[in-house]
Amino acid sequence: MSEHPGARETSGPSEHPAPPERPGPPGQADGRTASPRATGVLLLHGLMGRASHWAGTARWLSGRYRAVALDQRGHGQSDKPPSSALTREAYVDDAEAAVEQLGLGPVLVIGHGMGALTGWQLAARRPDLVRGLVICDMRASALGAASQREWEEWFKAWPVPFATLADVRKWFGEDDPWVDRPNPARGEFYAEVMHECPDGWRPVFEPADMLASRETWVYDAHWEELTQVRCPALVVRGLDGELGRAEAQEMVRVLPRGQYAEVVDAGHLVHCDQPEAWRTAITPFLESVLSP
Repeated sequence: MSEHPGARETSGPSEHPAPPERPGPPGQADGRTASPRATGVLLLHGLMGRASHWAGTARWLSGRYRAVALDQRGHGQSDKPPSSALTREAYVDDAEAAVEQLGLGPVLVIGHGMGALTGWQLAARRPDLVRGLVICDMRASALGAASQREWEEWFKAWPVPFATLADVRKWFGEDDPWVDRPNPARGEFYAEVMHECPDGWRPVFEPADMLASRETWVYDAHWEELTQVRCPALVVRGLDGELGRAEAQEMVRVLPRGQYAEVVDAGHLVHCDQPEAWRTAITPFLESVLSP
């Protein structure tokens, strides 16, 4: 994005090919895409993610809607600004600039994790720009200092550099202490955010930047902002994800026009773990919000 260099629109193939369950290019797809005047959908990845994680969802949407995914600041191929620039306000500013500069509004925002928080903060700030919102596995409660310390220790445990991408897939899909059972989709998720360096494979982001970004929202609750989201909003959770059912249902209650959906056999990475079930879960909502 020219005026907000922190985030970049992604429209070409990713640095690493998407796995079979996430085929196709990220962001706006190829010649089969809808007209630039079609209803816009903005896809916002979560912490450590990148636009290409939305490849399957974007391709699925692109025949009917104008789907755009962003590499948000500090992530993917976007600029890596100082940690001090990784603020909540900056992320929301980037999303707002993308909607306005690309002429997407009023847009449907689909956000995962941190991207979902950015989506509902944008909807609260600029109700004129957001016609609908999908919140995928993001908590509204404050997570606190213990959670931040846990993440710090987790980053220290990464055996970087990885010798090969196969090692990346195995560690994040099987060997990571945070993995309860083998999860190939999780391994693919992290393989997608690695790049080859002289000494092996390392993340395209700085772990310290991810902690700095997380620090700007992990200590605060975000219930008040949910009450300010005027558009229809769907809260989606994976049954094994980070968002519990009770909190998700309370979020639905707090949202003025909230709805609820859940995806079985999915963890936090709902759209990667169970892509078909994810599409099934959000389709009725999309049709109700995006139908002419």
